[in-house]
Amino acid sequence: MRSPVRPRSAPPNFNKNNFMTKKNISSGVVHDLPLDLRTALSSDSRALELWESLTSLARNEWICWVTHVKTPEKRKEHVERVVLQLKEGMRRPCCWYGCVHRKDKALSPSQKFVLNRRAGNK
Repeated sequence: MRSPVRPRSAPPNFNKNNFMTKKNISSGVVHDLPLDLRTALSSDSRALELWESLTSLARNEWICWVTHVKTPEKRKEHVERVVLQLKEGMRRPCCWYGCVHRKDKALSPSQKFVLNRRAGNK
């Protein structure tokens, strides 16, 4: 499931339901904040405070980690874990090979390895 695409001319607090949200919550470098993660962060003031203290690169990693899953159940689990793990002091997702959607840097050897394994290559 992909995160909604925000039109270039839309303000940063635009969401897929085409209405403005009350809170302006920061997104990542490449990824916009998906509605389900926005809702979870908005409902927990401590998690939201911690989210806003992250760098845009760290927020991008969390967003990619949430959206780069295969099932809605796993995505829901990841959204819940973002809130929990932020409050436990984690600044980036654990054991995540990193966002492969960034175009400003080449893929690392570990990212290439994981992507090749996912594709069935050895």
